Amino acid sequence: MNPEELPLRDLHLPDAVGLWPLAPGWWLLIALVLLGLAFLYRAFRNQRRQSAARRFALKRLEALSAEYATSGDAIALGAEVSELVRRTMLAYAPRADVAGLTGEAWLEWLDRDLDRSHFVEGDGRPLIEWPYRSRDTEVDRSDVAAFVDAVRLRLETPVGGEA
Repeated sequence: MNPEELPLRDLHLPDAVGLWPLAPGWWLLIALVLLGLAFLYRAFRNQRRQSAARRFALKRLEALSAEYATSGDAIALGAEVSELVRRTMLAYAPRADVAGLTGEAWLEWLDRDLDRSHFVEGDGRPLIEWPYRSRDTEVDRSDVAAFVDAVRLRLETPVGGEA
């Protein structure tokens, strides 16, 4: 028999394995990644919502400091900051723990979670003094700056170990 007359054909290689449709393992991996991203987004959104009062209070403190720079009225600043701190702390702590505190007890509560006593023995003490002073009382600008710094530290520091 003549080799040219044999009914032989060239070798044909199989087609390459395609990417589609995906194997079940890939679908599982995609589902886990999407679930993880959803969890991270939710955690980020919750953390952002919980820190909204803190962010607002810090912006308001800066605005009050700017008003003080133009007016020079430290007593008005003290009254506004006192209300701001009270409202902000009510957003982070149980109302029963914060709402009834006054005087030294309020300052001691504010010193919780801070590195040292900024309110009972420090620059934050005017928080309970200035709102009740006469409007014509003179206050040194360095005392006001230290007071604002103490309040800023309290607002920036999480209450009770929150993040």
